[in-house]
Amino acid sequence: MNKKITSVVAYLTWIGLIIAFVAGDKDGAKFHLNQALVIWLAGIILGIVAVIPILGWIVGLVGSIFLFVCWIMGLVYAIQEQEKEVPILGKFKLLK
Repeated sequence: MNKKITSVVAYLTWIGLIIAFVAGDKDGAKFHLNQALVIWLAGIILGIVAVIPILGWIVGLVGSIFLFVCWIMGLVYAIQEQEKEVPILGKFKLLK
């Protein structure tokens, strides 16, 4: 897969992220692989927090909306082949 396809596939599902990491252009798409990984991990953490009654539900709802917006932004940036960070989460670098 080329850089653009790898970047877009990374955002589609967690399975897409694994496929992009294993079979894609890791060097060219490392930025978007990292962004997608951070968004998915934040979603997992948010899901755990959302189990807490009332306050967790509120944080879960607001956080889910925020993650959805970040996911859309990342996907659009990948389609446009731009390396722009998503808000707040874009600062985290998990892949070197």
